[in-house]
Amino acid sequence: MADETEGESVGLEDMQGNANNPELAKKQDGQVRTATELEPVFDVPVRVQAVLGKSTLEVNQLLKIAPGAVIELDRRVGEAIDIYVNNRLVARGEVVLVEEHLGVTMTEIVKLDGGN
Repeated sequence: MADETEGESVGLEDMQGNANNPELAKKQDGQVRTATELEPVFDVPVRVQAVLGKSTLEVNQLLKIAPGAVIELDRRVGEAIDIYVNNRLVARGEVVLVEEHLGVTMTEIVKLDGGN
C-alpha cells in the first residue's frame, strides 16, 4: 500500500467549483466535462473508509481485548484522519457529530499522481 500516501495535497478551496476553474474539468480535446456524462457510473459501488488511526497488536494482546478496552492509535487528538476510496488515499478530514451519528468532513483532497 505504498502508493496510498503518494500525491500532492491541495485544499478544498482549490478543487471546488469546476465552473470557476474549468481547467480541472477539461477533456483531452479541451471541452468541459458535464455531470450528465458521468451518469453511467453513478450506481457503481465504491468502498469508502475513514481511518482514525492504526495500531499493531500481538495475538495475545488481541485476545485480551474486552468491552471498554482502550487501543492506542498512531494519531493525536485533533489530527486529520485519512479518507480512502477503494483502498486509495483520496482526502483527509475531521470527525464531526451529525445529530447522533459520526461523520467526516473533508478538509483537503489528495491530488493523485496519475501514475496508478
